[in-house]
Amino acid sequence: MVRRGAGAGLILAALLAAGPSAAETLRIATYNVDLNRKGPGLLLRDILSGKDKQVMAVTDVIAGAAPDVILLTGFDYDLDGLALAALADRLSALDAEYPYRFALRPNTGRATGLDLDGDGKTGGPGDAQGYGRFAGADGMAILSRLPIVEEDVADYSDTLWRDLPGALIGGAGLTEEVMEIQRLSTTGHWAVPIVMPDGARLTLLCWYATPPVFDGPEDRNGRRNHDEAAFWTRLLDGALSAPTPEPPMVLLGDANLDPVDGDGRPEALLSLLSDLRFHDPLPNSVGGTQATRQGGANKAHRGDPSLDTADWPDDPGPGNLRVDYVLPSADLRIVGSGIWWPKPDSISAPTVEAASRHRLVWVDIEAQ
Repeated sequence: MVRRGAGAGLILAALLAAGPSAAETLRIATYNVDLNRKGPGLLLRDILSGKDKQVMAVTDVIAGAAPDVILLTGFDYDLDGLALAALADRLSALDAEYPYRFALRPNTGRATGLDLDGDGKTGGPGDAQGYGRFAGADGMAILSRLPIVEEDVADYSDTLWRDLPGALIGGAGLTEEVMEIQRLSTTGHWAVPIVMPDGARLTLLCWYATPPVFDGPEDRNGRRNHDEAAFWTRLLDGALSAPTPEPPMVLLGDANLDPVDGDGRPEALLSLLSDLRFHDPLPNSVGGTQATRQGGANKAHRGDPSLDTADWPDDPGPGNLRVDYVLPSADLRIVGSGIWWPKPDSISAPTVEAASRHRLVWVDIEAQ
């Protein structure tokens, strides 16, 4: 199903990863595009302007990678999907057609009326269900060349944190009043079915977790980040009241957590990466191992820098980390994977760097 956008030929030629055969594979990707703005409507404005350099860089990267289905994280939501449609139009101009689009209102920016962050005020970004300056800030969206079965989407984003079996909420320093309304998902947890070429369904398990930092000794965000990953294990184990998704499926998104380096509680993520119900194809790149505008791979890191998916400065940290994941279920045959991160001296490197701190992660699976 993969087709290559003529408008992104320079990026395509610059990267080492060979493209999949059009008739044999499906490319599934996740990409934190950092397309979040300071207020509602500003992202739509920037996309429609045709002049925003970041937007142009993001569309060049997506068109070059040519995924059949891509989960975008870090993308502002609006009720009518105008920004997502405008982005799809920009991609269409690069010969990258995505006729199927999907997004739900995220928990980010969703007002609670309570003082969640303990600053003595209500209505601030830290008082929302997920940190956000406005409703819909920093959400998730899907672009697809394959039909999305919207009527069968399962949205778990209203699950209360305290209702997750084994939740770490008890030590998070929250009042009883807050625990009664605090949702687990910072942004969202979705199960989204798409229709493969043979008519069978493939379920996308999508999430975008909170960073495990920006809190105090109670480690509220670290605990929540852990439990956002643990949610998938509990769901698939049948420990929740929601129906258990059936394979084939692909778990993908931004966990905001490296299994080895940086801050956070990696136990739940490590359980997912070693879960026999999934493959971890270990997508990698050459660019992640070499110097970049942010200082390159953090020399203090213990992990393999070729697996890193985000480019943060070494000072004040955390350096480059692996935080974005695409994990196909064990019944799917993987035929390729990679991270869209070219060498620093590549002609496409400035475009990739201008697009986002994150890099697009892709996995090719055998189409039925």
